Amino acid sequence: MRNIQREIATIYKSESGRVLASLVRILGDLDLAEEALHEAFNIALEKWPEEGIPKNPYSWLISTGKFKAIDSIRRLKHGRELLAENFLPDDGIYEDSHVLEENIVEDDQLRLNFFCCHPALPLDSRIALALRDVCGMTTEEISRAYLVSFEAIKKRISRAKALIREKKIPYEIPSRIEISSRMNAILHVIYLIFNEGYSASSGEAHIRKELTDEAVYLCRQLVELIPTPESLGLLALLLLQESRRSSRVTENGDPIPLENQDRTLWDQNLIQEGMLLIEQSIMSGRLEPYTIQTAIASVHAVAESVQNTQWDLIVDYYDMLLSITPSPFVELNRAIAVGMQKALRPV
Repeated sequence: MRNIQREIATIYKSESGRVLASLVRILGDLDLAEEALHEAFNIALEKWPEEGIPKNPYSWLISTGKFKAIDSIRRLKHGRELLAENFLPDDGIYEDSHVLEENIVEDDQLRLNFFCCHPALPLDSRIALALRDVCGMTTEEISRAYLVSFEAIKKRISRAKALIREKKIPYEIPSRIEISSRMNAILHVIYLIFNEGYSASSGEAHIRKELTDEAVYLCRQLVELIPTPESLGLLALLLLQESRRSSRVTENGDPIPLENQDRTLWDQNLIQEGMLLIEQSIMSGRLEPYTIQTAIASVHAVAESVQNTQWDLIVDYYDMLLSITPSPFVELNRAIAVGMQKALRPV
């Protein structure tokens, strides 16, 4: 027998970010969109066990959320004025509440990412808000991933939403000039989304495919919009890491160390695409942190085995990375590379 509730939970993990992004664009208000998202999933929990899951859950959830939000606004004393302020049509709303959205903008999630990463918001609040709203991570998941208390993350998100209301931050993709002030935060958010999917901090699965796919998708959109050396470098890094997905866990879901992975399972198409992107990034002459991390990943990607890996080169790359962004994590990985370098050095 199908477990509909489990399937709905899976759909929530994979689609909530996309649905929220589209609802924010349609409704023009983050709080209203979040409420509409939850209303839509509550209705899904009631109806789908009896009616079955629709062919296009994404469009069903958007239509249902929009319907509930407009219905709630209309009950207010100044409902019609609020509808007008939010650019929502006041006629024909009820003709068919489950009509598919015809003009869903493909970059809704990227727009939401820029919205959450506005420079007017504190950096910690930008990241917390984006992780929750862009990729659908719960506040508990974010607190575990960051090793920060649940209440601290909750306050960061509340602070961000208050500033959005106070400063009337527009829901839009900024101009190319404005993008530069948000680029680092957006790249960092995409990187964190991928990391959470690559090695999940919660749940039964070691890999959360919906998050790694989401990160790659967002990064591709960003590169298409503005191909900077760092955005190219990050996309290359994600693709090279993603190429190993099939070899990283056992049938039971247990992680497999790099030295024990079956390299014949690595996706050569992703590796080839990643290598081309890293070449473009390096040719710019700017060696930024993501580009150097990708250079390290590329050495692993082309090596036939751990023994044949160019550990000397990896150590050099870690030295470069430490000079730009020193951290205990980078130092630890460099130490591991040095250990492999010495262990495999011919006597």
